[in-house]
This record gives sequence, structure tokens and C-alpha cells, in this order.
Amino acid sequence: MKTVYLDNNATTRVAPEVLEEMLPYFSDLYGNPSSMHRFGGQVGRKLAEARERLANLLGAQPSEILFTSCGSESDNTAIRSALLARPDKRHIVTTRVEHPAVLSLCTHLEKREGYSVTYLGVDSEGRLDLDEYKAALTKDTAVAAIMWANNETGVIYPVEEMAAIAAEHAVSFHTDAVQAVGKVPMDLEKSAITTLALSGHKLHAPKGVGALYVRKGTPFRPFLIGGHQERGRRAGTENTAGIIGLGKAAELAGANIGHENTAVRALRDRLEEGLLAAVPSSVRNGAKEPRLPNTTNISFGYVEGEAILLLLDELGICASSGSACTSGSLEPSHVLRAMGVPFTFAHGSIRFSLSRYTTAENIDYVLDGLPGVIENLRRISPFHPGEGPKPACTC
Repeated sequence: MKTVYLDNNATTRVAPEVLEEMLPYFSDLYGNPSSMHRFGGQVGRKLAEARERLANLLGAQPSEILFTSCGSESDNTAIRSALLARPDKRHIVTTRVEHPAVLSLCTHLEKREGYSVTYLGVDSEGRLDLDEYKAALTKDTAVAAIMWANNETGVIYPVEEMAAIAAEHAVSFHTDAVQAVGKVPMDLEKSAITTLALSGHKLHAPKGVGALYVRKGTPFRPFLIGGHQERGRRAGTENTAGIIGLGKAAELAGANIGHENTAVRALRDRLEEGLLAAVPSSVRNGAKEPRLPNTTNISFGYVEGEAILLLLDELGICASSGSACTSGSLEPSHVLRAMGVPFTFAHGSIRFSLSRYTTAENIDYVLDGLPGVIENLRRISPFHPGEGPKPACTC
């Protein structure tokens, strides 16, 4: 079956160049980078190269890069470190549209550990209000955690401006940049961002490796305690092959960032405009700009997202839904709920996320197949005005 993969915000394929660079460290070059002998030392030097490659992509110093297992670990480490470093401060500022790695942690800290949390809202286009943000920062605020770009809508937030405002209030600023790294140019040296989380498998590196940027001079408290790895900031033997792969992926991302913002953006726009024109009662969720160049989230009114995905899967098309099935009942995405998207549209939301491997042929295939899927589902939808199943005859 033909496969058209448009779910790159969920995970990406490992780039062939990344895999090639990783393979020797699964077999012949298996030394521990912490060992004193030369056999392990050569692995340690390769990790240093990966750290430098990632720092170059971020506009940071290699010493500011801490390797982790994933974006969620990076988020948890950064936020908990900020709180532990300022035990006299018990307030957190975040948003209602964060990834669960941040949102669930903040909910836990609020309900189980006695912190107070301010959850910033968004408007109908998924944008934050800077005045609301400024008003939320108080003398008791330890950390503000604001994502760089939303994983569902692709909307980009003014994190550099927000970080500068936080710095004026002596507040640590953390950003979950998992979706933004490699798609948005970054120069952290020129920003006031305190910490930044990223994940390898979102930029064509393998799963199981991530990183945390920690600005030089920032008070830091380790999340994992044990050995001396990562300069004492994260215990545990390093995932050497994964880190080396992440370093190569970062190098490739830097080389391809122009392609992301031209060719990938053009394909995204072609898909979005084509679907909105071909399918009645369809709307884009989130502001048109600023937005990630690879992401579009479209609601198809009066049908269920899960049903759309099942029929797309039969066509070999991979995407994701803005709805989630929990406890036997459908609940719309927390992001779309925060934006106030109507029920009959929130349940029919589909996210398409492209990559540098997406082709024009892929886009044409979706444009040919998806309108018919929606038309067929609306014929049997109980929500579609005048199109639901007809009642049985009682004559």
C-alpha cells in the first residue's frame, strides 16, 4: 500500500545520514565515553562533536547543552530545577495550550505540591495576550514556561519577547521548543531564554534522545542524581549512538532550515488552500502567521476526526486528530477548547505536519482522496445539518 506520511509533529523518520553516523556506535565503537582508556575516549570526543553541532543550531555554547532522554525529561528537569533553585517562590506561569509534558507537570505541582499556577488563555486564533502575561508575573513567580510553537496548530509564540519581560522581573523563563527546533532560526545567545527543551525524534534523529539548553550562569539542580555524567547535571551512562545521531540531525537541520521555510511551507500552503477550497464547512485552526512552516490544523465540520483518520489510513495517509478518546467519551483537544472552537468543528480537526521528505505527489494524493472521505462521512453524520440518517418509517 502507498504510504503518505503527514504526521511529522508526532515523529519523524530517521535521516539516512543520521543512521549511517550512528551505526558504528552500536557495534565496533561501543566504549563508555566516561572511561579513561582511548577506546572509550574516542566515543567521548564524538559526543563533544554532537554537543557542538547542536549548540551551533541553537546559537548557544556547547557547555550550555545537556543531553537527556526526551523532551518531556528536559521540560521536567528545567521546571523543577527552577523551582528548587528558588524555594522561596511558589508561583508558576504557563499556558492552557502547552504540551502535556509541561501542562501535566504544572497540574501535578499545583494539586500535589502546593504551588500556585496561572494558566494563560489564548484567543480564537490561538494567540497569547502579552498584557495578560505581564500581569501574571509577580514577586512570587519562580518560572514562566511558554512553548515556542504549538504542536497542534503550529502557532508560534513571542517567546523571546516574553523571556525579556521575565528577565525584567527576575523570573526564570523556560520554553518547550520541541516543535520549533530545526524549523525556526534560533540564536539563544542573543535572547533572555533561561532553558529550552528539544527532542531528537522531531528533527530526524532517533527516539530516546533529547536535550536541554541551560543558559550559562543559571542556578541548576539535577533531576537525576548519581554519576558525574553531563558535568554532574544528569546521571546515567549516555545514550551515545542516540546523541551522535542527534548531533548529525542538528547539523542537517541547520543546512535545511531554508528549505523548511520555502519548499516545505509552499507544500503546506498548497495542501491547506486546496482542502479549504474543496471541502465546504472546513476552517483552519490557528493564526495563519506566525506559524511553523510545516503544520496545518483543519477542522472539517460535522464529522469525527477519528472516523476521518480511519478512512485516511485505508488510503495509506498518516495524519493525526485533534480529538482524543478518553474514558469512553470523545473529548476535543485541550488546545482547540482553549481557542473556543465550536464542538461540531473541534471534533473534526485533523493535523497535517510535513517534513523535508514530503513531496508534491504526496500532497496531490491527499487532495484527491480526502474530499471524498469527508463527503461520505457527512452523509451518515448525525451532526451535519439536514444530512443525518433519516428516521425509520412509522407508517
